[in-house]
Amino acid sequence: MKVGILTSSRADFGIYLPLLKKLEEDSFFVLTIIAFGTHGSPYHGETISEIKDAGFNKIELIQSLLINDNPNGISTSYGLTVTKFADYWAENRYDFVLCLGDRFEMSAAVQSGIPFEIEFVHLYGGETTLGAIDNIYRHQITLASKIHFVSTESYKKKIEAIIDDDEHVYNVGSLSLDGIEDFQFMDENVFRNKFAIPGKPYVLITFHPETVKSEKNWEFALDLKSALGELSREYFIVITMPNADTNGKIFRNAIQELRNEIPDQILCIENFGKANYFNAMKYSDFLLGNTSSGIVEAASFGKYVVNVGNRQKGRARSENIIDCDFNANKILHAVSKVIDLGSFDGANIYRKPNTANTIIDTLKRNYASL
Repeated sequence: MKVGILTSSRADFGIYLPLLKKLEEDSFFVLTIIAFGTHGSPYHGETISEIKDAGFNKIELIQSLLINDNPNGISTSYGLTVTKFADYWAENRYDFVLCLGDRFEMSAAVQSGIPFEIEFVHLYGGETTLGAIDNIYRHQITLASKIHFVSTESYKKKIEAIIDDDEHVYNVGSLSLDGIEDFQFMDENVFRNKFAIPGKPYVLITFHPETVKSEKNWEFALDLKSALGELSREYFIVITMPNADTNGKIFRNAIQELRNEIPDQILCIENFGKANYFNAMKYSDFLLGNTSSGIVEAASFGKYVVNVGNRQKGRARSENIIDCDFNANKILHAVSKVIDLGSFDGANIYRKPNTANTIIDTLKRNYASL
């Protein structure tokens, strides 16, 4: 079976990874990784190198992302991605093409494939993020796909409502948590030395701009800078930098300004990679931000999360999430609650056993019926 894997960012590649390794090892599959979006961008860490370092046999890179992240730049990148993939789909055929998530680049690649009748397999549709226009892109991808793998039962029902069908929709849990029970963590001192993190408590932070009512991001960036400045009095600050979203530079600039003001208290990482990010979660005191990793993964690491603003509003969550508005004082108030709570010992609603194997078995069954 010929399978293409669409990956547009460090985030989706890290989620795919347990599945990709098993697909590569299974002689039933001929695997091609189709990298685009931020993977080829030096500005975002040029993460194509991470894919190459993972040792996959066939990797193709399609360049289509503009540096400009205002609405015109995002829309132009979307159009350019559609054009590049029109040429690609005209020359390359697969039995299935896997696409993950909700980013605008992923939507563009998928929409371009509709006239070619590409058999898309969508991972993690059905979710809701009211503070991001990704909601629209996610549902576009869902409507263009033939098979759907979701992470919770509620998302399965959402997909069935969107496509008006209950066939080929499978609740498999979150792929990013597959095999986590066997994950080999670094010694804490080794990890801290690798990234020059001092031997004091630290907070792991990831903020992305809100892409609904995006004009508010100037105000949000100021609140972010103020809250992190205050938090740095007690904690070291480890920040993973924003993705390529509308107005992402506003947050990047605020973070860079703060780092220039207190360089000894802040570490900025463009791309941790999945293994290092898992280590960073394990040894942090808690997470702060508005990223899906806090919602989906942190509970399995025993971490509470201060989830800020509306970007993740509507997404199903475990009991480790403390929500607050995008306001410096409210962020600090939520942080004080999390500090008092300590470690989280509850369940993660996104975790199911054997996620990657379930996906592989399902693909084989559907291939047999083509």
